[in-house]
Amino acid sequence: MVPGRVGKYNREVAIIGIGATPFCNINDDPELQGLTEGEFFGTAALQAIADAGLEPRDIEFFYHASANPKFFNNAATPNMQVAEWFGVRGKGSVHHSEACCSGYVALQEAVEDVASGAHDIVLTGAVEMANGMPVKGKPAHIRTPLTLEELVPDLEAIMDRAYTRALGGGHIGQDDWIDLYKNTYGLTDEQVDEVLNTMSYHGRRAAALNPLAMYREPFEEAAKRAGMDDPMEYLRSPFNPKTTQYLRVTGNAPGADGAACCIVCPLEMAKKFKQKPIQVVGIGSSCLELMRPHNEMEITKEAARQVYESTGYKPEDIDLLLVNDFVLPSQLLAAEEVGYLPRGEGWKWVLEGRTAFDGDKPINPHGGRTSYGHAFGASGMADVYEAVLQLRGQAGPRQVKNNPKTAMLRGFGGGQNCCIPILKAVD
Repeated sequence: MVPGRVGKYNREVAIIGIGATPFCNINDDPELQGLTEGEFFGTAALQAIADAGLEPRDIEFFYHASANPKFFNNAATPNMQVAEWFGVRGKGSVHHSEACCSGYVALQEAVEDVASGAHDIVLTGAVEMANGMPVKGKPAHIRTPLTLEELVPDLEAIMDRAYTRALGGGHIGQDDWIDLYKNTYGLTDEQVDEVLNTMSYHGRRAAALNPLAMYREPFEEAAKRAGMDDPMEYLRSPFNPKTTQYLRVTGNAPGADGAACCIVCPLEMAKKFKQKPIQVVGIGSSCLELMRPHNEMEITKEAARQVYESTGYKPEDIDLLLVNDFVLPSQLLAAEEVGYLPRGEGWKWVLEGRTAFDGDKPINPHGGRTSYGHAFGASGMADVYEAVLQLRGQAGPRQVKNNPKTAMLRGFGGGQNCCIPILKAVD
């Protein structure tokens, strides 16, 4: 396998443009309230086009992703309905849906398209309006808030129901992997709590510097409102109650409305465009049925094996890691599984602050799902957006210190789908 060639294809591929909307709750934002899913996607797409120095007419093909377009947007073929929003009428397109892994698969689809030689300039992205529901018979901008009672039956649609039984909102297994880790390495419940609270704290520090993040209030300010001087005291307190055996409120990702897009082209063409090219070196992917024990661990292990094997890269070659941590422990656990942190020791690195955006082993410098927000299908492409900014050196006050040359993204969604790309800055 030739490093830099995606899979068995002949052409190397680079990202040349990125765009993203804020992750937000439009029900609470008067400036954004009334926008449709098509407008969110179109906004991110136009930003990516402009970022690359292109015009909409230059796009040859586009991919459109969301976790569940029928449920969240009452659209069976949303790709056909959004082309007018960013000037690509009549161009070929595909819609796809892989739950919360959709944004990562969006990158994979576009990269393999270009790597195969089918097209040269491809736009890909993902969108989700995760805080509301369409109102039957009303225009798309009229939405009603989403309730848990409506969401839980939809979550059950991501599992094989022939031989398993729906377990309600807990069936993604929020505590499964961290419980295994705790018992394997002999941590106490108190140590697990401290590690998760520390990840929440540093995630919010990064998000406070990120204008696109949903939650940007530093925990210092939240603590003061509660009459406390120490933000960690606040995070351990009943003001931050537990929702599972291990997870607290601040360890649960808030649903968000948002979109993100990128543009890819052959690496040989990339340097003629506006921005510094970011090469997609390789991608690994894996999936398992949702109810399989420890499935997130197993698919992370397999996808990481694939991408390391196909690219020749090793864990020590990775400068920056982004993890889809809508289940907060994933941040630590996936980092160890892919070799970015030492196995069984990463929790100590978290407590030492080394995995913060300004530490020497940064993870999720955009704030992570619990502060950045989780727009389901769009979250993966938001991670691509952040990784590209960091590799370009354009992340502003949250720019990681080690001037990263490589980044790995551990995408995960739907309880069973994993996609792991490695990106590299091109000089």
